[in-house]
Order: sequence, then structure tokens, then C-alpha cells
Amino acid sequence: MAEKKKRIAPNKDPLKRLWTWLRPGISKFQIWIYLIVLSATISLLLFRNILIISKEAYSLGDVANKDIKASHDFDVEDEELTKQRRHEAEKSSLFVYDLDRSGAYVNQRIKEAFSYGRTELKRSQSIELEPTLRSEKVGELRDKFFELLGIKGDPVLFDELVKADFSSQIDNNALIAVNRILEKGVAENKTVLMTQKGKGIILLDIDTQKELKVNDLDRFYDLEGARQHIGQIIDQNITNEEGPQIAATTGRLAKLVTRPNITFNKRETELRKEEAKGSVKPIYFKVKKGEMIVREGEKINPTHLSKLKLETEAKLKRNPPIPFMALSMTVMIGILLVLSYIVVLRRSNTFKGDARSLIFNSLTLLFMFLVVLLYNTVAEEVARGFPSFTIQALLFALPISLGAMLVSVFLGLDVAIAFSVVISILSSIAVEGRVEFFLYFLLGSLLAAYGVRNCRERMVLIKTGMRVGLLNIVMALSIQTLYQSLYGNPYSPAGAISLIASFLGGALAGVIAVGFLPLIEMAFGFTTDIKLLELSSLDQPILKDLMVKAPGTYHHSVIVSNMVEATADSIHANPLLAKVSAYYHDIGKIPKPLYFVENQVRGDKRHEKLAPSMSSLILISHVKDGVELARQHRLGKEIIDIIHQHHGTSLISYFYQKAKEQSEKKGGKSSPVKEEDFRYPGHKPQTKEAGLVLVADEVEAASRTLIDPTPARIKGMVQKIINNVFSDGQLDECELTLKDLNQIAKSFTKTLSGIFHSRIEYPEPIVKGETGKKRENGNSNSVPALHEKHSRSREGKNEAKEDLKRLGIS
Repeated sequence: MAEKKKRIAPNKDPLKRLWTWLRPGISKFQIWIYLIVLSATISLLLFRNILIISKEAYSLGDVANKDIKASHDFDVEDEELTKQRRHEAEKSSLFVYDLDRSGAYVNQRIKEAFSYGRTELKRSQSIELEPTLRSEKVGELRDKFFELLGIKGDPVLFDELVKADFSSQIDNNALIAVNRILEKGVAENKTVLMTQKGKGIILLDIDTQKELKVNDLDRFYDLEGARQHIGQIIDQNITNEEGPQIAATTGRLAKLVTRPNITFNKRETELRKEEAKGSVKPIYFKVKKGEMIVREGEKINPTHLSKLKLETEAKLKRNPPIPFMALSMTVMIGILLVLSYIVVLRRSNTFKGDARSLIFNSLTLLFMFLVVLLYNTVAEEVARGFPSFTIQALLFALPISLGAMLVSVFLGLDVAIAFSVVISILSSIAVEGRVEFFLYFLLGSLLAAYGVRNCRERMVLIKTGMRVGLLNIVMALSIQTLYQSLYGNPYSPAGAISLIASFLGGALAGVIAVGFLPLIEMAFGFTTDIKLLELSSLDQPILKDLMVKAPGTYHHSVIVSNMVEATADSIHANPLLAKVSAYYHDIGKIPKPLYFVENQVRGDKRHEKLAPSMSSLILISHVKDGVELARQHRLGKEIIDIIHQHHGTSLISYFYQKAKEQSEKKGGKSSPVKEEDFRYPGHKPQTKEAGLVLVADEVEAASRTLIDPTPARIKGMVQKIINNVFSDGQLDECELTLKDLNQIAKSFTKTLSGIFHSRIEYPEPIVKGETGKKRENGNSNSVPALHEKHSRSREGKNEAKEDLKRLGIS
């Protein structure tokens, strides 16, 4: 009952529960989950701005609570400078004045008024009227006359005109004087007009709508100046014969009808100013991506506000499509990862049913991508603080090849190649999609993966890192030569910095890989060639324990290791893994060594008093015990799997047949004997190394039963064992082919023939005087001695047959 409770008790260690969940294998559902999560994570890291949009709203005079940088390039309007330029444009805009060359039709008014005056005057003179009526008639004439002139009535002037009978000399001379004055221009307000001196004005002819720029503003009269000048013109044009009275009347009339013909057009002037302001385009200055907008603790000024406004607007404007962009990127990255898995990973032995390897590959990819993003940010800050270090030069020091090294060491070269392609694509996207960096990262990663493909010493990692550094120098030099405008002259100080950075990128990858190697081995339980070399030492505590407690098994394991090591290369298996696994494959026999025939003293038969079912359980238990011991000593998953699979589901035929015989003797009263009770629980070998150890284990055990191990007998025995294993289906799930099995048979025969080679039998020296006595006491040529020898031979053959039965061969 207690045992049952123990079996169902939950594992309190979450990490062990995770590996227990993953150990049986990986389903297609899990693979899709891994790929989707990994793709989405990488996409979110690329579009991380959607997660960090600032919601703080700053006002003028506020203090920034953190550093804010521009997330992209944008232009900011310099409002103060733009306002100043527009004010200057408005100020430089010319005033518009309307020019009325006809003087509001003054010529026509004077002619009409004088014509009316003459006509009415003649009519009134021809009619005899009473004084009162005559006075009223004159009043009407005066009012109408001044109305036609469009001026205020002047009785004195009218009386003078009546006395002069509206002389044509008056209106003609007045017209001449007025036209001359109007020709030059009479300003409505010359004081305002003179404010534009130096700039000039625009004269807009109201009749023709033509414009004329006038710079000489002194030429214009004001109304007072115009009237004074009229008197001079009249004095010049009227002769003495016409009399001073006519001149005075003409001057008085001309002054009254003179009106300003240059008037300020306020509406048009304002429109011109607006046009001038509108013609000045806003003045912008560029803010580069990554540029500091405002630092923590700095007061917000108008320029900061403008930048922050544009930064926030740009983020909000881009925010709606960014999720779709992130989704599109997720799809593209997902397709890249799926194709990598289908084309390379799924076909690799490492990934067949192994979730641990897929998780390690995914975490390494994610880790290296985070390194790229973090390094890119740090490089921008360093480049901003030290102008001699450009971002492009610092990017050459990125240790991208680190990921390829680790994947190649733990998962193999083919997986590392796929990893190199994927991480190079993602890294080049992270550094703004530059093609030259894609090639730089890819070639360095491929060389790194190839250099550590058979890593058995930690120095190999450092040496490979140095080689990658040298390749990086060549690549950096080539990139600088092709893109001098971006990376500068390769022979300049900046070029030297790039070359040094490129070498450091490769060297650092090797050094960091040395430090990561044992950590990954412990975290994921990987077994590298370096660890295998450590485990191959016969000074390992578990091997010493095996040698002391089960010397026969220890000797058996050493011979099996020699057999598989000599064979593995020829069938494209890992010789080191096969050899070390052979050392440890039977460590499960340490708890009960005397129940296994190789450790028994002749005549010691522990199984004679046990039921066949119990004997089979003892034999089967050494697999389970071996797995537990291997886990306790942290031998690694690969060796544990081979220990678990080194018997497959093979049948313990000797005890199975014995159980059937006992059941038949009892007349079938006992429960029927089931074959599955006498088979090892499996699994069948999943790899070439596991299949090789299984065959070698059975071949070596059978070889001990040979009485006269000649090469022919060894060859026949080896072929028989391999045929039995193959026909029993133990090799169905590993990749051993018939060609491989044929090569295994040849190699095992050669190795065993070397072990059991015949030796020369040296005769004992014959002492004088003892010849007869020796013959009598048992010389090999005597009959009793021969009889004894043949007896021992028969006994050995019988025991050999018994052992063969136990092995299930005979």
C-alpha cells in the first residue's frame, strides 16, 4: 500500500516534472505551440514600440521624469523661426494704393456744371422776374451747380462765376491745373504714405487694373500741397489780359474740385500681406532616430513640446497598423522556422521525438536575438558618446557565431547550419535590414559551426573563435571597401576600429562558448564529446565499483566497448558515444552481480533454486537499475537511453523454455506462461549506437561459450547472433541497414578473432631420470591423461551448451 502511495505521489520539483512531461517525446501540437510562441515573441521584440507608447502629457515648464528618445526620424517645425520669417515677409509686403487718374471724373463734372451754369444763366437773364423769384432761381442754380461739381457750395465762388458768366477760360484753366496735379498724384494721407519710403508702394489703376510699383514717394502731393501748386500752375497759364480776378476765381474753383486720387486700399493690402505670409513655408529641423528629445529632470520648453507632440502623434498614428505589421512579421518568421524544422530539424537524428533539443534550439535562438537587440541599443549609446566609434563599426563585434557554436556542439552540424541561416536573417532585420551584415553574420556562423563539429577539447572552441575573428576581418574589410560612404575608408582610424571589433566578435564567441558549455550540459542534460571523454576514464567511481563487484561484467563491458569503437566509424555512428555507452551499459548488474553468469564461479548456480519467472525478473531488473544508477551519476541522456535500450524487447528464452517445461510437467494446472513476461520491457534501439551496443553485447556473451574459437566458428556465431536479433525485430526502429549489419559482422569477427587468437603450447622441460615416472604420473601422452583431457573437454562443451541455451542461441 505504501508502495502504491509512493508511486502516485506528485513530484514536487517543477523542473523534473517538466522533463518528465517532455521525456516521452514531442507531439505535433507541441511543435506548433513552440513555433508560434517563438515567432510571436521575436516579432514583438522587433515591434516592441507598441508596448511602450508613452501616455504622459507634458506642459510647458513641466519637468521630465525620464529620458525620452525619438523612436524614428521626423521633422519638427521651428515655430519661432517660422513666425519670424512670416513676420518679415508680411513686413516686406508693399502697401496697395488705388490710383484714380480721372480724379473721380472731375473733368466731366466741371464741364457739365459749367454747361449747366451757362445755360441756366442765359435763360434767367432772358426772363424778367421779380427780385424775390430771381433770388430763389439763383439759389436753385447755385445748389444744382455745386451738386454737379460734387463739392460743398461756395456762394462767393458762385457769385464770381456768375459775374464772369461762367467763362470758358475759367473751366479750361481749372481743368488744366487739376489734371496736372492729378497726373502726379494726390495722396489722401501723405504722412502714412511716407512710412513706406524705402520700400515703395503698389499703385493699382482702378480703370485698367494695372499695377505699378512706385519707389519715389516724394513725387506725390498731399491735398494742401496740391492746392498750393494749383495756384502756381494757374498763374503760369493765365495771362495778364485775362485779369487777376479770373485767375483768382479759377484758382479758387480748382482748389475746391481737387480731391485725392491716391487712396489706401486696406483690403487689398491685407490680402497681399496674407499671401506673403502664406508663401513662407514652415521651417523644419530633423530629429534622428535615437536622438534624445528631453532628458530626465530637464524643464519642458516650447521646442521640447513640439518634438514630444510629433513623437506622440507619430506613435499614435502608426499604432493601428503596427499590430498588423507585427502579425505579418510573425507569419513570415513562423514560415521561416517551420521550413527550417521540416527541411533540417525533423530529418535530424537529434530531433526525432526529442523536445529537449527543440527547446534548447529555440531558447538559443531567442537568447542570441535578445543579445543583438541589446547590443544594438548599447552601440547607439556608445556611438553617441564617442564620435570616433560609429554604430556600424561596433556592430562588427557582435558575437553572433556563439549561437552556431553551441548548437553545433550539442545538436550537430546540420542543425547548426539551419540555425545560422535563421539567426543571420533575424539579426540583419534587427540592425535595419542591411544585406552586408546578413552575409557577415552567416559566413561567420557557418565557419564556427563547422569548426566545432567534432569538439573534444575546450580549446577547440577558442581556436575556432580566433578563426572566425580572422574571417570577420576579411569580411569587414570587404564591406568597408564596398560601402565607403557608410562605413568610411577602411584605412582610416574608424576602419581600424572596425577591424579590431570584427576580430573581437569572433574571439569573444569562442571564449563565451567555453563558459556556457558546462552550464548547458547541466541545465539540459546534454552529453558532449568533451563529457564523453571525461566519462571514458576507467577511474570513474561507477566503473571502479563495477570492476570490484562484478569483474566479469566489467571485462565483458571493456570488450564490448572495443568492439563497438572499432565498428562505429564504418557505419557512420559516433565511435566515442558507442564506446562510452558500452562501458556503462551493464552497470545495473552491480546490485546483484552473482546472478549473472559472467560473474559466477564455476559450479555456482544461483538460479537453480529460483522459479523461472523470478530469474527473468532479476535479469530484467538490471536494465532499470542501470538507468537509475546512470541518472544518479549524471551520465547524460544519450548514455541513459542506450542503457535502457541495450536489450530492446528481446526474449529471455532459456527461462521462458524452462517455465514452459515446468508448466507442461504440472499438466497445465498452473496459469499459462506468457511470452511477454519473459521479454525485456524495451524500448527497442532508437539510434545506430544503441543498436550497435545491443548486437555487440549479445555477440560478446555468446563468444564466451565457444570451446575452440576458430575464425570460421566466430564468423558463424556472429552471423547467427545478428540474424536472430534482426529476425526478432530488435533493430526495426534504428537506422541500421543490411549493409551496416554486414559491416558489423565483418568488424566483430575481426575483433573477436584477434581476442581469441590461438597461442603456441610450450612443452615442459624433461628432467633426466624422471621420464618414466612422469609418464606414469600423468604425461599428456599417457592414456589416463588423455582420458582426463577429453573428460574436461566434454564437460566444457556441456557447460557451453547450457550457456548457449541461457543466451537463447542454441
